[in-house]
Amino acid sequence: MGEGSDTVSFRLWPPVAIGAPLVVGCLVTAAWGDPVDLGGWRVPLGWALVVSFAGWNGWSLWLFRRHATGLLPGQSTEAMIEEGPYRLSRNPLYVGLLALYLGLALLVPTFWGLVLFPVAVLLVLWGAIRPEERFLHERFGAPYDDYARRVRRWL
Repeated sequence: MGEGSDTVSFRLWPPVAIGAPLVVGCLVTAAWGDPVDLGGWRVPLGWALVVSFAGWNGWSLWLFRRHATGLLPGQSTEAMIEEGPYRLSRNPLYVGLLALYLGLALLVPTFWGLVLFPVAVLLVLWGAIRPEERFLHERFGAPYDDYARRVRRWL
């Protein structure tokens, strides 16, 4: 992120940060199997998480469009969004992607994917959230700092 930049520079693109551990978990499951049978309860919970992701992230993305601010890397950040899911979490898109991760890990199923879930959380925190928070502080100053004090990072 250069001085005066209006775009955030991620260390690691969020879908990669979240998706890579799930892919690794699926590959380990395919190669060596799972030591634990996750049982039938996983299917309704997995679908509930996937459907929740679709609604939650759909709402969040709609707000990006409504506020005419960039979503993808390289797009300009024009506005701070403080309504809808952003009243509950400073990072609702990442929360949604992590819910999708869990839903898919349950539906596949992959025990190892579930075991690697904390890695996805740490990668998105290091690779996307921390750089984004620094960028938003520099871009919006006190209004962002006030927002960060009022709203939790996750939920």
